[in-house]
Amino acid sequence: MTNYKKKILNCLLDKYERSKSFTGDNKRGQSFSVKLIKLFPKYGDEAEYDLYISINEAISELERCEYISLSKKKNGVIDSVTLNTHKLNEIYAFISRIPKSDTNERLLHLLTIYANKNNVLAGYCQSQIERIQSNKKAEYFEGDFEEYENILKAVSEIFDIPDETYIRDFSVKVFGDSKVFEKIKHKVTRLLFQYGDFPQEETILEDLNIVKNPGHVYIKGCAVIKICGQIIDLSVMNGDIAISSVLLKSIDKIEITGSRVITIENLTTFNHFSQPDTFSLYLGGYHNSHRRNFIRKIYEQNPQIFYYHYGDIDAGGFYILLHLRKKTGIHFLPYQMDTDTLRHYSAYTKPLTDNDRKRLKNLVDSEFSNTVTYMLEQNCKLEQEALDIE
Repeated sequence: MTNYKKKILNCLLDKYERSKSFTGDNKRGQSFSVKLIKLFPKYGDEAEYDLYISINEAISELERCEYISLSKKKNGVIDSVTLNTHKLNEIYAFISRIPKSDTNERLLHLLTIYANKNNVLAGYCQSQIERIQSNKKAEYFEGDFEEYENILKAVSEIFDIPDETYIRDFSVKVFGDSKVFEKIKHKVTRLLFQYGDFPQEETILEDLNIVKNPGHVYIKGCAVIKICGQIIDLSVMNGDIAISSVLLKSIDKIEITGSRVITIENLTTFNHFSQPDTFSLYLGGYHNSHRRNFIRKIYEQNPQIFYYHYGDIDAGGFYILLHLRKKTGIHFLPYQMDTDTLRHYSAYTKPLTDNDRKRLKNLVDSEFSNTVTYMLEQNCKLEQEALDIE
């Protein structure tokens, strides 16, 4: 079969599958046509005689098969071709194309299977079922059923990882192959961010204990830690120490000798940060179950002190703070995440993106209302690194 035949029939079928006739909502008969000059811009050009002959031969064969009808202009130039909807099954078979109705039926079957696996999939699957019923494309499906089911399977399994697990090991556990998850992880994280409750798309996998390398918590300041029977007084150290996630659960006791705990979003800021009467920790850019358990242990053993979070003054920073509160049950207060800080460092602010504005508008009626309103009005946000300049 020539490419001309396939291109013509695919174009006509695309029009049919996007129509109300396909969904059964059309009350009157529809026809589906395409002008050849749109499909083949050089068709009819006297300098392209061989192309003209080849396209006409392809159309003649399709007409003999009764797959199309056509209208002609002068001198044998064909204006447009029209799909014969009474021959649909034959046409699909002729170009080896799977009917959209068959694809939708298979997708709906998969979505029904995975809809009850967890809350994220419940929301996603219901949304896709409604999209398909409205003759819209299912999100994250690009024609490859194996890839699509792998995405659904990964999302169904990813909430059940209790300990930090390497990406390749998660892939082996779920798919029996160390490379499968690497190929779909970007679609998985996008789906999780769109339908789940995560402050940042970039750290979703780490939030769920899926990591490239073992994570560490960096800590310093006013605290005494007892770990594996050893006592470490951080307050006498001129710097920080890093404790691996695996070792966090071996901490027996942590006594905060200052009046406050501050979690810090940015590593550079953590390295610069030095405040008296303070215990500070950098969570490695995210807080998974090990890190949250560590924070809870600090709070359980030191409930009388103040707890702060120091993050970027942007939508991500506020969402990270809210997520930290929700996941730990501790009411962290924002530290230097206010309009005064924005004004003081106005020379270092950056303009908002469209996505920034969209996310900030969802916080206009929150406790951060004054700061968020100022950011929207002044078109500004501030990263922590700017505060380290002065």
